[in-house]
Amino acid sequence: MSIRRILVADDEESIRWVLSKALTKKGFTVDLATSGTEALTMSRQQSYDLAVLDIKMPGISGLELLSRFQEEHPHLLVVIMTAESSMKNAVEAMKRGAYDYITKPFDLDALDAIILKARQAAEITEEVQRLKEEVKEHYHIDRHIIGSSQPMQEVYKLLGKVAPSDVTVLITGESGTGKELVGRAIHFNSPRLGKPFLALNCAAIPRELLESELFGFEKGAFTGATERKIGKFEQAAGGTLFLDEIGDMPLELQAKLLRVLQEKEITRTGGAGTIPVDVRIVAATNQDLKEKVRNKEFREDLYYRLNVVPISLPALRERREDIPQLVEFFIRRAHQDLKVAARGCTEEAMNLLKRFEWPGNVRELENTIQRAALLSPDQLLTPADFPSLTAEGIRENEGSLEAIIAGKLQSSLAQMDVQELDNLYDMVLHQMERPLINIVLDKTRGNQVRAAEILGINRNTLRKKIQILGIDLKKN
Repeated sequence: MSIRRILVADDEESIRWVLSKALTKKGFTVDLATSGTEALTMSRQQSYDLAVLDIKMPGISGLELLSRFQEEHPHLLVVIMTAESSMKNAVEAMKRGAYDYITKPFDLDALDAIILKARQAAEITEEVQRLKEEVKEHYHIDRHIIGSSQPMQEVYKLLGKVAPSDVTVLITGESGTGKELVGRAIHFNSPRLGKPFLALNCAAIPRELLESELFGFEKGAFTGATERKIGKFEQAAGGTLFLDEIGDMPLELQAKLLRVLQEKEITRTGGAGTIPVDVRIVAATNQDLKEKVRNKEFREDLYYRLNVVPISLPALRERREDIPQLVEFFIRRAHQDLKVAARGCTEEAMNLLKRFEWPGNVRELENTIQRAALLSPDQLLTPADFPSLTAEGIRENEGSLEAIIAGKLQSSLAQMDVQELDNLYDMVLHQMERPLINIVLDKTRGNQVRAAEILGINRNTLRKKIQILGIDLKKN
């Protein structure tokens, strides 16, 4: 039962007695006040679920008390009692936020019906609040956005600052870095939680249909418009509209979007009047909008309107230390949702995953883990479960320099008995220096001054290394 404690305030003792007896019999805890002033004091000392107030009381009137309750206890449901001749005041009470009213003399059954309705409303409110908290927890910033690396810590800081506000946010990053996920996290950690979150990919919808998707149209606006269509701006009323791939929006629509951001109103295609809209815009792109502005492909004024708070998401290769966390998360989710056997991966498999370049970023990693988990019968995934990564070791055209070197070193050292070696560090560096200097000298066509600048060493140091390493300058 959502309504447990009721406050009754009336200066008539007989009314207080009748209500106290009837409500107590129904299982409620009832407190009685003889005036509005006393009721206000009691409300500050005790929490109530419902208040039944007489509209005329000495000291503070029922209407004044209602206004105070609205300020101090906004979730308190209030029922106003009024005489038949005070219907004007009853209407005023409803305007001020009263849940309901009842006229004197009243039937207790009528009051029971109002309280039952209030109880159901309170239960619905509680359920909505519970669902809000559940959704908020589900999309908590650190719930599905995985990673504790320094680049991600900077992203979290920005999310924490912008989510509670209503500013426009521009999220940038390569494909697969999780831009929509960040957009959802902003919405579900904002005061707009409970209102719609709608996502629209500007690159996925033909130019001629994009305007209708955003702004809607009136019946008869064009051939085939047989009925009115409500666009995304109206559908997202009170919530957030996530515009993905904003860089692909046609210039003519960019002008209309700018107007929405400035005026907070839209006009449906074929419509005559404007419609006010209350929508937060979160935009995302994997393109360089500054470059598009320079090329006259994106409006400069719209860019600055969208770029109020920029959030740049790092590529996965820029935060490799987060890969183990992501892998564990994706395996755990695959185990739960897809009912696969996999529960983890071997150290060798993890090292392989950490070395890969991941041009498709987190999305590619997730798909790779999901595919491996579905096909493997084992609880631990091994390098053999990732054939696309191991066919040629770390593919040179997709691997970073560090990954390529690591792969070559691992391959070379696997053929040696490392325990029997001395001075391995100098030996490896010596073998790397010769090809490196040869390559740079070749690029500079034998210009040692320029080669030294590129290598970041002194000209005399380069000359000594050429002599020590026996590099043939005639070949460069």
